[in-house]
Amino acid sequence: MDIFDRLRQFEILSHFSDHQVEQLSTFTSRVTYPEGKMVLKEGEKTRDIYFVDVGKIRIQRNTPYGCYTLAHLESGAVFGETSFIDDHARSGDAVIVSDTVLFPLNSAALAPVFEQDQRFTIALYWALWKSLSAKLRKTNEVLARFFSQTGTPPAETTPSRTELDEFRVGVGAKRELFKEQTLAPMEINFLATLSREERIAPNEHIFREGESGDRMYVVLEGQVMISKQIVGAGEEALAFLERGDYFGEMALIENEPRSADARAHDGGAVVLSISREVLEGILDIQKVSSLRLLRLLCGLIAKRLREIDDKLVGWYIFAAGSGESLDLPSGD
Repeated sequence: MDIFDRLRQFEILSHFSDHQVEQLSTFTSRVTYPEGKMVLKEGEKTRDIYFVDVGKIRIQRNTPYGCYTLAHLESGAVFGETSFIDDHARSGDAVIVSDTVLFPLNSAALAPVFEQDQRFTIALYWALWKSLSAKLRKTNEVLARFFSQTGTPPAETTPSRTELDEFRVGVGAKRELFKEQTLAPMEINFLATLSREERIAPNEHIFREGESGDRMYVVLEGQVMISKQIVGAGEEALAFLERGDYFGEMALIENEPRSADARAHDGGAVVLSISREVLEGILDIQKVSSLRLLRLLCGLIAKRLREIDDKLVGWYIFAAGSGESLDLPSGD
């Protein structure tokens, strides 16, 4: 089976046209790695992406108590995309567990085609967005399992929203927010006009884990906490979001229930909600979509994955290495 035929079978590339898969195949080759080979090293500044054809890979991080396993990856998985997105150093080692065949994708070689073919660029970023979103969802579950085993301080319950507080934010204030994110004028006007402002009281939930989602949000004022309720342990904060940060997009991408809670932190918050229809309109893969917004969303998810990696490793060290290594789907 040639490279095109194999890549065509990857679910993560299902939205690629045959022409785009053919383009992608020109930037990679089938490379076999022996057991024990280190493909990526924690701290190195590389941005290549890897598609796993066959075999098994372990993503790990060194700690004072030995290596902590973040993930085991197998056929069909992608890794290395976090550093490709945010240009930060690798957050862990990628070690071959058994003889493995990979499709490495050289980031430098992709630069010229990114400038020449926006549709191909959008298709690839869509694949990375799907990969990162799926990993973040699974990571939230792994985090809950980890803290259920090790224990965390209990947290007070917080009130649910009873009804929307009707008030208005000027279109000009919305435009300023989206301008800060270097979006194009058309995108700024589109989002500023079609987003809906919502004021959230301190500690009030915007949504809860398990609910269906038809909107994503961006913080205009205040701070929003993303958290998870853990049986027997209480509430564990996953991220604190501030002005310009997006959240809630995962349920829209994957058409699955919310994977965590979102509530206003102390002092309350003002958020702009963006409906599924608006998001799909501006990110329509069949059109020339908003590449800027797509890159922005990828960057935010990559940041959250790194934060949860750090949280898990930090708790492992705090527990003096007595906690389990769990299969966290790291993007590395």
